[in-house]
Amino acid sequence: MTSSEKIATSATLIRSGKAVVKGGIELCYEDWGDEAAEPLLLIMGLSAQMLLWHDEFCQMLVDRGFRVIRFDNRDIGLSSQVKIRVEKMNELVRMARFTLGLKSPSPYSLYDMAADAEGLLDHLGIPRAHVVGASMGGMIAQILAGTRPDRVKSLGVIFSSTNQPLLPPPHPKALQPLMKGPGKTASMEDLVAHSVKLFSIIGSPAHPTPIAEREAFARRLIGRSYHPAGVKRQFTAVLSSGSLLPVARRITAPTVVIHGKEDKLVRPGCGKAVARAIRGAELHLIPGMGHDLPKALWPKLVHLIDANARRF
Repeated sequence: MTSSEKIATSATLIRSGKAVVKGGIELCYEDWGDEAAEPLLLIMGLSAQMLLWHDEFCQMLVDRGFRVIRFDNRDIGLSSQVKIRVEKMNELVRMARFTLGLKSPSPYSLYDMAADAEGLLDHLGIPRAHVVGASMGGMIAQILAGTRPDRVKSLGVIFSSTNQPLLPPPHPKALQPLMKGPGKTASMEDLVAHSVKLFSIIGSPAHPTPIAEREAFARRLIGRSYHPAGVKRQFTAVLSSGSLLPVARRITAPTVVIHGKEDKLVRPGCGKAVARAIRGAELHLIPGMGHDLPKALWPKLVHLIDANARRF
């Protein structure tokens, strides 16, 4: 394990390194704030590097008294690329099975990714943590909370799903740019343009991010890591892990479910399904919010996460 320390502009100490978890997977992580504070593990979604938990958002959580841990899932960012061969399956068949909540062969599953998250907690010597996941990260968080209730103090699920049968599908315009990338010969400008287009489609219509900010952030992400094959494997993991309804029903941690009313990628009905599945879950449907975390909503999101953690 290699590690380093740096100081954020707010004087928050940030410890960074790579944790080796089960199977030799290396997870790149950052660990913000006081090590004695309440640990909060943030799990990002499909194709999303840990930087999608923006620095200022993490700082707001630190200011609420949390020790904030963010990390790159396997196959994204600076974490391990997992090149595993598996039985091939027609993608239309895989999608059909996903719609019915059925499992399919895949290089790895969301359950493996939940084990990664638990391994990171082990690496950091954290027996129990508050856990918040967004999109695919919310699916991983449900699995962790449902299969290892002893490790999860409270749970936050943001624009995610149980992937149970016959939930509302994504809007085709939102799904298409996610499934069809900019192409193998794409230049940096093409990659940036594709990223900006995607987030203009799935983002929050009431809180649009200025184009210049989107472009600058896209360049930062692409400059840090660009690995489309890994994104495809992550997507296969989502499609192949089956319905999460049985595991969601086993969750006992205090849970808040947050979903944008304008989410075109993971429809609000999916968030409602999560809230129905988890006993005692609080559901917050936010007007004008899509499938992103716009700066204007950070105070509200941080408040909901903090309030839910205090239910523990």
